[in-house]
Amino acid sequence: MFATISAATSLTGVVRGGVWLAFVAVAALLVAFTGLALRALRVPTPLVGLGQAVVLLFLVTGSFTNSGILAIIPGPAAFAELDEVLTAAFGTIRTGVPPVEGTAPILCLATIAIGLVAIVVDTLVVAAAAPAATGLVLLCVYAVPSALADDLLPWWTFVLGATAFAILLAVDGSHRHNRWRNRPAPSGGVPAAARPTPVAVVAGALAAGLVTGTAITGIGTEGSLPGSKGERTVLGGLGVNPFTSLRGMLDQGEDVPLFRVSGLDEPRLLRAFTLDTYRPNEGWGLAEGPMPAGVPANGPLPSGPGDDGSAPDRRITIEPVHWNDVWLPVYGSPRALGGVSEGWYYDRTSGSVFRERRQSPGPYVETAALTEPTKADLRGVEPDPAKIDDVYTQVPYVDQRVARLAERLTASSGTTFDKVHAIWEYFDVENGFVYDTRTAPAADGDALADFVLQGKRGYCEQYASAMAVMLRSLDIPARVAIGFTGGTPDGDVRTITSRDAHAWVEVYFGEHGWVGFDPTPLADGRGYLPPYLAEESDQDGDTANDDEVPSTQPNDSPDQSEPTRDQREPGDLAAQQPQDGPLSDRDTWLLLLAAILAAAAVTVAVLAVVSARRSRASETTTPAGWAAWLPLVAAGLGSLAAVLLGWWVHWAVALALLACAGLLLAPAVVRQAQRHRRLNTVEHGSDVAAADAAWRELRQECGDRNLRITSSDTVRLAAQKIARKHRLDDRGKQDLRVLVTMMEQSWYGSARERSDRDAAGFARAFLGVLDALDRVAPLSWKGRLLPRSVVRRTRSR
Repeated sequence: MFATISAATSLTGVVRGGVWLAFVAVAALLVAFTGLALRALRVPTPLVGLGQAVVLLFLVTGSFTNSGILAIIPGPAAFAELDEVLTAAFGTIRTGVPPVEGTAPILCLATIAIGLVAIVVDTLVVAAAAPAATGLVLLCVYAVPSALADDLLPWWTFVLGATAFAILLAVDGSHRHNRWRNRPAPSGGVPAAARPTPVAVVAGALAAGLVTGTAITGIGTEGSLPGSKGERTVLGGLGVNPFTSLRGMLDQGEDVPLFRVSGLDEPRLLRAFTLDTYRPNEGWGLAEGPMPAGVPANGPLPSGPGDDGSAPDRRITIEPVHWNDVWLPVYGSPRALGGVSEGWYYDRTSGSVFRERRQSPGPYVETAALTEPTKADLRGVEPDPAKIDDVYTQVPYVDQRVARLAERLTASSGTTFDKVHAIWEYFDVENGFVYDTRTAPAADGDALADFVLQGKRGYCEQYASAMAVMLRSLDIPARVAIGFTGGTPDGDVRTITSRDAHAWVEVYFGEHGWVGFDPTPLADGRGYLPPYLAEESDQDGDTANDDEVPSTQPNDSPDQSEPTRDQREPGDLAAQQPQDGPLSDRDTWLLLLAAILAAAAVTVAVLAVVSARRSRASETTTPAGWAAWLPLVAAGLGSLAAVLLGWWVHWAVALALLACAGLLLAPAVVRQAQRHRRLNTVEHGSDVAAADAAWRELRQECGDRNLRITSSDTVRLAAQKIARKHRLDDRGKQDLRVLVTMMEQSWYGSARERSDRDAAGFARAFLGVLDALDRVAPLSWKGRLLPRSVVRRTRSR
């Protein structure tokens, strides 16, 4: 478990923040606890791995879906949610620039990946007894982030992983040595001096690899070892995903500034690129094939659709801050670009500026036409779909319910603009639509129909995708634009961040070109309402189209007191906006308490090891004292820390961890309670009761060490088995003789012999035998947590 978590720290290079580490740690703990519990029940090895995989699935279901049976058991709906989450995760990996934000899809993918690694490592170490083979698995864990990260991985993650692997090898070597320490080995045994060899080999290899790698290529460290000179400059930043989905959740992480814009008097939509291809039940994307030819973007640009050259020029300065992509966002109809390096191209048809490979561009100046048509202008135009590329009217499949709704909504509309306006107006709170970072649970096989007719809950991607499809079903040319909203003003400069990423619809209006319509009901001040969509009268004195917009499901409509799209004030839907801020006070305290308990568990474990070593060195132990409880206390504190981490993830995860911890610790608690009660009887009970308690405890101590003493064995026969099996030293043999003699006197002696019994001497002899067993046959941590005598008795019952 420690080796897996240590290797997982390599994800630091590709995932921001530290939240992912908590999920990874919980997954590794669950896998370890499940393996211990199942092996204690003597479940076959293949079924142990299967059980660990099932528990990992429960963790993922409870943490990343809302449709699990009893919150953690996956059903068809939960699997569908997981498919969407993982699709979003792979989309982020495909289009994002490391390190990416630790969003829910990324956390889900990391939890599954490291959980599977933990299962493989656990199987190799415990079941196959081949810890050295885990080196290849752990190396693969490092290889993936090393290949994905633009920056070099931190040096400390390699040191931590190598240290954990060295400890794994050393513990295995020590274990194998202890197996032969008190018995003849076929080849003379493994000398104690050889035990540190794995540590020395791994440490030497680590040092050589780091030094050589730094001197030659720098791979594996952040440019250099601590204290050395030299830096490596890399390009980094964020990009946007050229695909919209009809189901899923909004991939929003930390609010990262992307652009600083000057030269704008009012907020405008900043377009990065447009999407022309609709894929049923998935969403919108780019057409298959290479990028269009385009023209060089570093200079004057050909006029785009709708720009006849009569509008005044507007110079806009755009300074990328953390932007790294193949797209260069522009406003309106670009006429020229200045400050753009070689390799950027402009495509007049899509209105996009692009290049073949990602780049972090420098500041550039756009000369653009920002004049927008009026409502009267748009009503006076009837675009001919035949005059534009047919890719903008193609729609492979539309559910007939959605198509009929689009026809019904536009039945009384006399112009193309009125039809577009009717569709745009349908996506309003009055018809039950709500902006949310997660779509409603799937209730229909068709994602578009599910969103438009039933769910009515989602974010900009769903709204833009749905409106564009409905328009194309009416043979109105439409496409989806991806870019950013107006950002936040700061004097003469507007700052655009990753939270401003947005999707909207562009509709073709002939001589006016592509005109934007944003159907997403934003109410946090980020939206932009152009003049042709305002409700006030236009220049010809005509009022806005007041046709009623029918609702397909009146029972889904909110209360009529809720403001309409054009009456909303910023903040009306604040509760529905992403709240991915700092951790809450509850989360902070939970994580802090879990960290304290974990540190306490490590401290107690160290004390237990030190106490055991001192006891062996002084040839005495105090099995009835506080030291006997240290391993159990350490395991309890660690389990409690894991439960708190699980509670932070989800209450169902905490419940599963608590159950695992209970199953893990129950045998040790029962055994320790039995031992404590019997030792008390040995010291303070009557002669016969003390002998009976000593006999039962001695049999159980031998059972914990895999030496079976039956109830039909005599005390002397049991003593012979103990001395022969565990090769007691002279002091232990002497205490065993005294113990056997005094037990026989208590059971079979005369009343006078029993009255002359030395109670204190009997207790000393018994404790001496237990001391000898601890010296020559110490129990492992597994033996203390899962004592054989208790586990076997439970199974036999």
